[in-house]
Amino acid sequence: MTREHAQITAIAREKNKPLLIFGILLMYFRLLYLFYTMLQLSYNMKNAIILHGGYSSPKHYWFPSIEQFLKTNGYEVWLPQLPDTNNPNLVTWLPFVLKNGSFTKDTILIGHSLGSALALSILENISVQIHRAILVAGFSRPRGDFKEPVLQEKYDWKKMKKNVKDLVFINSNNDPWGCNDEQGLYLWKKLGGTLILLENEGHMGSVDFQQPYKRFYLLEKLLALEFTRQSIL
Repeated sequence: MTREHAQITAIAREKNKPLLIFGILLMYFRLLYLFYTMLQLSYNMKNAIILHGGYSSPKHYWFPSIEQFLKTNGYEVWLPQLPDTNNPNLVTWLPFVLKNGSFTKDTILIGHSLGSALALSILENISVQIHRAILVAGFSRPRGDFKEPVLQEKYDWKKMKKNVKDLVFINSNNDPWGCNDEQGLYLWKKLGGTLILLENEGHMGSVDFQQPYKRFYLLEKLLALEFTRQSIL
């Protein structure tokens, strides 16, 4: 390359430097916008949390089928194995869910049995109003001689109502574990929402009472509803 060519090349580079800087900045802002969009999509994505009961696992009863149903309908689902499930305790369960779960305005919280009792404490301790909570075989009062390590001595019912847009309770009249229609009625009187009392449906999932309950069609129908009672009103 001659000296004259080198000078021309240097001049061309100087002239193109602003365009090069502009191109780099444009790429940088595009990447920022893409990152922001991904964050927004992640935040706005519908999600569901399913909580099993004591002495149970995510593989039991209707949990896998409901998980698949929700995923098919566009939900991100978290169905965790709660720690030390054979020794259920609010002291370990509640921090685990609050730390690892995601709670937004589009969240659906589903609990079964002791998982429903846990859901009550979650509603009292989150700082956002979630979309819906469905408590299956839920309860908030001691059940005879059963030890109740997942129940609180008292609840802030007002705060719990504030933290969920729509509440649904599903209880059966012949629940062998005492999570019966009376428990559901008590919760409904305290929190409002919708109470569904079933006849002869037991615990809606129990190993001891040979109730596999692999599909929960009623719950699927509830989850398929586009509008909740509160949002209609």
